Amino acid sequence: MPEVRRLCPAKVNLYLKVLARREDGYHELVTVMQPLTLADELWLTPGPGLTLECQYPEVPSGAQNLVWRAAQKFGVATGHQPRVHIRLVKNIPVAAGLGGGSSDAAGTLMALNELAGTPLALPRLHELAAELGADVPFFLRPGPAEGRGIGTILSPLDLPPYWYVLLNPGFAISTAWVYGNLDLKALDAAGAPLPPAWDGDHPENWVANDLETVTFRRYPELRELLAALSRAGARAQGMSGSGPTMFGLFQEAEAAKNAARQLRQQFSGWLAVARGLTRAEGEAGWENQAWMV
Repeated sequence: MPEVRRLCPAKVNLYLKVLARREDGYHELVTVMQPLTLADELWLTPGPGLTLECQYPEVPSGAQNLVWRAAQKFGVATGHQPRVHIRLVKNIPVAAGLGGGSSDAAGTLMALNELAGTPLALPRLHELAAELGADVPFFLRPGPAEGRGIGTILSPLDLPPYWYVLLNPGFAISTAWVYGNLDLKALDAAGAPLPPAWDGDHPENWVANDLETVTFRRYPELRELLAALSRAGARAQGMSGSGPTMFGLFQEAEAAKNAARQLRQQFSGWLAVARGLTRAEGEAGWENQAWMV
């Protein structure tokens, strides 16, 4: 079996509206996500059994890692446990609202399916992905999408290749904690309005995230990061997922890079510039379009 490499892109939630809490503990929502040129890497090589390594020792190498669980789930679904060594190269911050773990899990499913001769069709991969996490199915297909239900009912969207400045202050936020502290009654009155359409030319009219009501209350410094992105010229700005990564949206690469250089003078945390992916883009066209500033 040859060595296989796969890029696993990050994502931003341009829009996230929480509608209701379900009996199973999940939440009904509407979200718009766009994958980014910022990506983790997966390298798969033959091995006597399933093993996993990462350049960061704090990243778990067993069942606590979604990559490991995705490989095991694929093995159960196909009846053949993978005999591969998986090397995970992390470029996406952990627990940052950028979907790195979910993307890695989706990449693992697709890579193993390719190595096995494609025994599972996309609908079956979608089922396995949804069992791993609500964000995982999004990463099975390229390009932006609207997510409904718990985020797994996906409809492709045509959005421009926005450029993003990403700011992460360096602390992790638990998604479960954020959702557990949502005030749904308050959101009914003051939550993000649901626009009639996703106007790609005017994202400033609809970019919003209901989860900011929880995260900003606990971490008010994140609101200051949004203000800084606005002052730096962002067309729109917001929080991705449950945070703490903040993004500023720009129409052009040079504008995003200039803003990043300006922000670096006052912000000491993790800072990156990346492009939003559109539909049907191959890896060769976007791999190097992300910069750490």
